[in-house]
Amino acid sequence: MIATNRTAGRLFFAVLLASSAGLIAAASWLDGSGAWRHPLIWLATLGQAEALSLLSDAAQVLAGVLAILVTVVAIVLELSATRYTHRVTALFVRDPVNLTVMAFFVVTTTLCIWLAVVLTGEVGSAPLIPRGGFLLAMLMMTGCLLVLLPYFAYVFRFVSPLSVISRIRADALARVLRTRTGSVNKAKHAVIHAVEDIEDVARGAMKNSDRGISMAAVEALATLLADVTNLREKLPDAWFRMDDAVAHDPDFIAMAPIAMEEVARDRSWFESKILRQYLALFSDAVGSARDVASMIAIHTRRLAEKFATQPAFLELCQRTFHSYLRAAINSADLRTAYFVLHQYRVLGESLLARGLRPAVIEVADRICFYGRLASSKGLPFLLEVAAYDLAQLVEAAADDHTLRDTLLEQLLTLDHEGAEPVRGVCRAQMQLATFFLWRGEDEPARRIARKLKVVGGRLLAATRDELEREVSPSYWEINDRGSNFAYLPPERRAKLDVLLAMVSASP
Repeated sequence: MIATNRTAGRLFFAVLLASSAGLIAAASWLDGSGAWRHPLIWLATLGQAEALSLLSDAAQVLAGVLAILVTVVAIVLELSATRYTHRVTALFVRDPVNLTVMAFFVVTTTLCIWLAVVLTGEVGSAPLIPRGGFLLAMLMMTGCLLVLLPYFAYVFRFVSPLSVISRIRADALARVLRTRTGSVNKAKHAVIHAVEDIEDVARGAMKNSDRGISMAAVEALATLLADVTNLREKLPDAWFRMDDAVAHDPDFIAMAPIAMEEVARDRSWFESKILRQYLALFSDAVGSARDVASMIAIHTRRLAEKFATQPAFLELCQRTFHSYLRAAINSADLRTAYFVLHQYRVLGESLLARGLRPAVIEVADRICFYGRLASSKGLPFLLEVAAYDLAQLVEAAADDHTLRDTLLEQLLTLDHEGAEPVRGVCRAQMQLATFFLWRGEDEPARRIARKLKVVGGRLLAATRDELEREVSPSYWEINDRGSNFAYLPPERRAKLDVLLAMVSASP
């Protein structure tokens, strides 16, 4: 994107230059002067007084334009730094385009002033006029004026938050790459500051309801983490050490020694840093910026899937998911917890496809735990969501009988012992039973039937009516999942009578 913007700026400048040359030619033609006169011939007719006047005026004009330019740029930078992050000022000062343009204005103004000094004095019969210098000054002054519009466009693009996020991420990745030849501690400090700056942009954008910018910052953190993780084998050992550069960071300084030892053992301080920033952003987004919270959950799932072969990283992502669920439930944010559960279940299905059975069981265990926790805190719907997600995991593991039975047992024991049956849990169990009956597997269906036996005929009948009544797989309102929990495909709906007969015959 940055390269595209620079190309557009160069093209704009070329158009302005061509337009200016065309206007000069048109003026010459309108004056009836005929052909284009060589600049040296024109300079030969210029007297010392005229040259001095032109250069003095040019120096004043350029000084005024430079003052306006600096003022406008300073105001724009201050607004951007106040609204998003102070890092934009440092990026601006280091940017080669900004330095080049400012330096070009200063050098041109200085040249005009010194040429004017040379021309100052008594006008003799054969005055010494630096005609080459005068021509150079005029060309540079023309360039300064022509570059103004493209440069203003560049500055406004530069300070846009999306551009700032991209530059901070690119700068952090470049620092990481330089650890192979430079100071590792300085690189760590710089990268930690970059991560915190991106998080500041995201938090500031959320406060100003700039959700798109917040999501771009969340994506930048995920991309940076993925890029650095891909480079792990090429980075020096010093990068992974829990030295002072890391241990004194606010995200780690309050850690218990055992937690610090775990991070040091897994060589995962950078991964922990970014996921802790995710958790902080998620906690801020709960209840107020749910789409940002959802985006954080999505990127956490994608990172876990991408690096699922790294056990320490996968475990860290799962712990982060658990923290998301805890934060959403404690804030009574039903919708956010609902979506996070969905992302966690999708992660479980992805891990199942890779044969990572212990990680899948961990996903199912925590879905059960947080479903029960939500129910105990007055959010019983999340228990129903947990039942639905567990049933989906069981269906995905249907061909692995050992894992299937383990997950099925978790679903059958999801309700609190002795508690009143929950209709949504009963519905998920009935749906799963029809799945097994449709596949011709009676044994797991009988296990579910024995569980349903204690539910009671009234609740079973009401649940059956609901399953038969819903004919659309999509929910009738807009939601993040889009699925209708009460929908049962026709081929499985036909098995409801068989299931209820099995329930009646159960001991």
